Amino acid sequence: MAWLLVVVAGLLETGFAVCLKLSHGFTRLWPTVAFCVFALGSFGLLTLALRKLDVGPAYAVWTGIGAAGTAIYGMVFLGDIVSILKIVSITLVIVGVVGLQLSGSAH
Repeated sequence: MAWLLVVVAGLLETGFAVCLKLSHGFTRLWPTVAFCVFALGSFGLLTLALRKLDVGPAYAVWTGIGAAGTAIYGMVFLGDIVSILKIVSITLVIVGVVGLQLSGSAH
């Protein structure tokens, strides 16, 4: 259950990063409100998950999902440049996170 919280928190991290961009420096109300909701949800779920999980692998999964998810969202929906190097780099982030998870202790 704790890992499910980390995954959802990572998806919410993607949400708050995208809303941060859409808020244009907190000058647009609804993206700013969404940023706050996603950020509080993300940090809250991560905090709950860390009661049961080691901080290193959990944090790596959280940030990995957030980073990869934000990059993918930007390329698909926001017109960010798509390149082979970007796709390979996102893949390496995911592989690194999986590696950290597999090397950690079982909980």
